[in-house]
Amino acid sequence: MENKKQYHIGLKKGDIGKYVLLPGDPGRTALIAKFFDDAKEIASNREFRTFTGNIIGYDGKRIKISTTSTGIGCPSTAIAVEELIKAGADTFIRVGTAGSLQKNIGLGDLVVSTASVREEGTTRQYVPLSYPAVADLNVTNALIESAKKAKVKYHYGITHCKDAFYIEWPENLPLLEYNKFMWKTWQNSNVLATAMESSALFVVSSIRKVYAGEVLAIVGLTHSNRPVIKKVGIEDAIRVAIESIKRMAYKRVRV
Repeated sequence: MENKKQYHIGLKKGDIGKYVLLPGDPGRTALIAKFFDDAKEIASNREFRTFTGNIIGYDGKRIKISTTSTGIGCPSTAIAVEELIKAGADTFIRVGTAGSLQKNIGLGDLVVSTASVREEGTTRQYVPLSYPAVADLNVTNALIESAKKAKVKYHYGITHCKDAFYIEWPENLPLLEYNKFMWKTWQNSNVLATAMESSALFVVSSIRKVYAGEVLAIVGLTHSNRPVIKKVGIEDAIRVAIESIKRMAYKRVRV
């Protein structure tokens, strides 16, 4: 029973590495796996698709690494993280896409989330809203250091997490004026970008005493009512995430 496959993700202990990259899109796991050595597809069920392979660490040793898609939104993200932990993972980096809420953050830029606005429903069933959704400091620092090394344009700070994608186009909705007001509120609060998975990742990871961070590629300009424009920056985000894992693995061995 201890080593049985997890119900939703179809994985058991030994199938994955301690380090897991989490895109939303199942198709993006195949793209991420191209950056691994000896990558193999391990499982695919519903929105959860997993590849496992290796990367070469700073000390020349192989690091077992996996990528699992979470699907869209916090409910499926929470399921994925809960089951991946049971399958042996302890460090997660979400490699996602987002819409910019600040005019100085452009298409193709990367955003490293330090924390997330919990404007979604899943985590309210875990803890009260007064509990913050915060990324792990070591993961966040590794992402920032790796983005610097990659010489990509990046930003770091608080991001926004929601359940309803189409409120980014607020026209013809019953809560039209409220949604416009809230988007302006987040912009004025220096919230950098909006996506749909981070707060579940951060809250579940904090509760379960594992480590999580997030790097986002900006593919839309929500601040100007253009939430999706062009898929850019995704491979930069993948490279930064993988470099971060190398940094963390090296430090873990040396501690």
